[in-house]
Amino acid sequence: QVQLVESGGGLVQPGGSLRLSCVASGLISSRYTVGWFRQAPGKDREFLQAINWNGDRTYIASSVKGRFTIHRDNAKNAVFLQMNSLKPEDTAVYYCAADRDTQRIGTVVHEYEYWGQGTQVTVSS
Repeated sequence: QVQLVESGGGLVQPGGSLRLSCVASGLISSRYTVGWFRQAPGKDREFLQAINWNGDRTYIASSVKGRFTIHRDNAKNAVFLQMNSLKPEDTAVYYCAADRDTQRIGTVVHEYEYWGQGTQVTVSS
């Protein structure tokens, strides 16, 4: 059974930083793309950034470019999202997702097979 577990969310002041973690279990190998999405109340789930299975390709949404960075540690089955210069509009539930198709870096929800339960990020003073 594949399971993705996010952690690292919380309350942070504007301008602050957080590092989210996504740990996978149950996948036969590390050959999967991982993406990060977020969903604010009343809004659609939004793509943020994704990384391919060996970490040599990434894709980032323009809305977070220059502030968010993704990287992975396959030895730990973990993918991280470093978020800097956080703004109140970054407040949302953040999700990681996995896609076993190694030929693409998906940017839309339906391209990902497995999802975590999400971690809340609140940016407020």
